[in-house]
Amino acid sequence: MDLLRHLRLFVTVADELHFSRAAERLGMAQPPLSQAIRRLEKELGTELFDRSQRGVRLSAAGAALLEEAHELLAREERLRTLARRAADGGLGTLRAGVPPDTTAAVLSALLSACAEHAPGLSVDLQEVTTEEQLRLLSCGGLDVGLVHHPVDATDLRLGPEISLALGIVLPRTSPLARLPEVRLGELSGHDLVLFPRAYAPGWYDRILDVCRAEGFVPGRLRHASNPEFLLALVMAGQGVAFDQGPVARKEPRVAWRPLADRPLTLRISGAWPAGRGAHPAAGRFAELARGVLARDHTAHTRHDGISGQGDEPPRPWSVVYG
Repeated sequence: MDLLRHLRLFVTVADELHFSRAAERLGMAQPPLSQAIRRLEKELGTELFDRSQRGVRLSAAGAALLEEAHELLAREERLRTLARRAADGGLGTLRAGVPPDTTAAVLSALLSACAEHAPGLSVDLQEVTTEEQLRLLSCGGLDVGLVHHPVDATDLRLGPEISLALGIVLPRTSPLARLPEVRLGELSGHDLVLFPRAYAPGWYDRILDVCRAEGFVPGRLRHASNPEFLLALVMAGQGVAFDQGPVARKEPRVAWRPLADRPLTLRISGAWPAGRGAHPAAGRFAELARGVLARDHTAHTRHDGISGQGDEPPRPWSVVYG
C-alpha cells in the first residue's frame, strides 16, 4: 500500500468533506477514491469519516489523523526538495582548486557568486597549482579546479575559457621601457623569470615555444614561486617576466609594457572529472568562475585604457602562476 498517496487522498477528502468534489479536484472518478479511503481505513483499523445521508464529516480518529497527515506530507515535500537540491549541486561540499596567488577580491567575488547561486552549498577552496589540480581531479581529491591551458583533458570536462593577454615586466631603467609596446624578438638575450615548470607544464612549454617562434631565446631561465621574488629578480636586472600588468604597476622600480600583436594569451577554464561521478555543482562553479574573471578583466581593461598604464590592485594569477 502506498501510504503517502492514500494520505494525500484522505487530506483532500477531509478538506472538501464531499467525495464527488474531492474526486473532481484530484482528477479521478469517485468510486476509486472511495475505495482508496476504505483501504486506508482498513490499514489503520478505524474509520476516518462518518458517512450519512446528511453528508460526510471527519470521525474522531480522522480529525486526530488530519494534522499528522498534513505534517507528514509536508515533510515528504521537504525531503523531495532537499533531494532535488542535492542532485542539482545545491547542497553538500564542493572541493574546488584555484591557482596560487589568487587575490582576496576575486576569491570573495567567487564565493559570493556561489553563495548567491546555491546558499546551501559549502565551497572548500584550495590553493593548488594546475599540475597538482589535475592529479587531485584524477584521484578524487578535488571536485573541480581552475586550470591553465593547455592541459591533458582526456578524462576531464572543461568549462568555458577566458583568455588574458600578457605583457612584459622590465626593469624601469631598461631602454625597452621607453617603448609603448615590445616585440618578443626585441627581448632576445635577456634572461627570463618564469614560474616553476612543475606548476603548469603545458603552459610553461607553450610560453617557451612562442618565445622561440618570435625570436626570443632567453639567455637563462630563472624560476620564482613567489610574485615578490619574481619582481625582485626583475628589479635586480636578473631577467624579464610575463605579467598581465597590475602587479608590476604597483612597483615603481619596474615597467610593464604590452607585447606587440599579443602573442601570449593565458587561457583559464574550469575542469572536472568526466562521467557520472562528477559533482553536480562542478560545471556551474566553472561558469561562475569564468564570469567573475571576465568581469574583473573587463573592469581592469576599462581602467587601463589603450596605454595600459595606471596603478591599481593586482588581478588574479597576474604573475602567471600554474
